[in-house]
Amino acid sequence: MILADQLVKRFTGRTAVHEVSFTVERGEVLGFLGPNGAGKSTTMRMIAGCLEPDAGRALVDGHDSALDRQAAQSRLGYLPEGAPAYPAMSARGYVRFHLRARGFSGEALTHACETALKRANLGAAADKPIGALSKGYKRRAALAAAIAHDPPVLILDEPTDGLDPNQKDGVRALINEMAPKKAIIISTHLLEEVDAICSRAIVIAGGRLLADDTPHALARLGDDDTIGSAFRTLTRPAGEAISERAGSGRT
Repeated sequence: MILADQLVKRFTGRTAVHEVSFTVERGEVLGFLGPNGAGKSTTMRMIAGCLEPDAGRALVDGHDSALDRQAAQSRLGYLPEGAPAYPAMSARGYVRFHLRARGFSGEALTHACETALKRANLGAAADKPIGALSKGYKRRAALAAAIAHDPPVLILDEPTDGLDPNQKDGVRALINEMAPKKAIIISTHLLEEVDAICSRAIVIAGGRLLADDTPHALARLGDDDTIGSAFRTLTRPAGEAISERAGSGRT
């Protein structure tokens, strides 16, 4: 459902993503992990068709994100980091706007909108101006827009950013509910989310893919068999010791 094939992206002489390759199948939830500036968002933007790679290719459900962008994006729900929204528009209006842009109308539009608002648990906030909402409700409005057309592929960049613990649990439950029928990539700095919702995890740093395996297998790369320890081991700055087991994953 998702193919990243030797993706490369450079900015002003700096290589932000260096020959990154992986696949995600239907039914998989892939945790995309890395420190700030690792290349996570850049990689996801290339897969989503928002940024063209300098080399390599990205496919969404068999469609090239750069060469066949409209077809690829029709099969994709994308929640970018800090998703922009019109502050004067209500969450309901925002989701309806997204659906109309995708060709929805009439009863199909209304049903898809109300279903997405309910699944994102907007409640009474659905009719308030987005500019008046808390960060958590703004994030949920953007999530509702990303899932409203029920795409087979989801790319979610920090989906629980700004949410309180109860809201985070709700979003995680929603992702687990959707997972069997979709291919999902989640970027997160909350390593407990990897154990909670991910069937696989990738670690990237310096634009390079360092490990790709199940959360349980990745945890064994650390000093105390936890995802946090493995993350620190794999992404430790150059010059510090790196576990010799780091190359044992599915890279």
